[in-house]
Amino acid sequence: MKTIVLAAVAALTAFASPALAQDFTGARVGATVGYDNVQGVEDVAYGAVVGYDAAVAPRVTLGAEATLGDSEVDAYGVHASRDLAVALRAGYVLAPRVLAFGKVGYATTRVEAFGDHTNVEGVRFGGGLEVATTKNTYVSAEYARTEYEDGLGGRDQALVGVGFRF
Repeated sequence: MKTIVLAAVAALTAFASPALAQDFTGARVGATVGYDNVQGVEDVAYGAVVGYDAAVAPRVTLGAEATLGDSEVDAYGVHASRDLAVALRAGYVLAPRVLAFGKVGYATTRVEAFGDHTNVEGVRFGGGLEVATTKNTYVSAEYARTEYEDGLGGRDQALVGVGFRF
């Protein structure tokens, strides 16, 4: 899956129009879809992201983001449902239209089991690439890992996305 995501970003980079480094600053909204693995059960995750990034040095950005997602992971009567996260994000402009970023934050996931539900919390961290395709649009690829509290295990996601900066 990682190979497919990286190949997609490379292909999009080759066809993207030139963008300036400052295109990685400001408010942004986007949508994501990709691979989800919750404690060994695999399926599709999808969601939305909203964030803000600011330039703090010539090639460095800092920002924050919030995500709302859902998942098709469902096995043995247990469904990993609504997923909310907030994170701090740091980025480095690798090329005029390519930003590498890392992030760390808090996540809470609703787990539905046998007609009841509970929320589990944890730390989410990850990183990826964002490629400006025009002055205001971008595509992204990222990996995120969530470590849930009380030894409940973890979650791995490989997501691709599209978004708009304004």
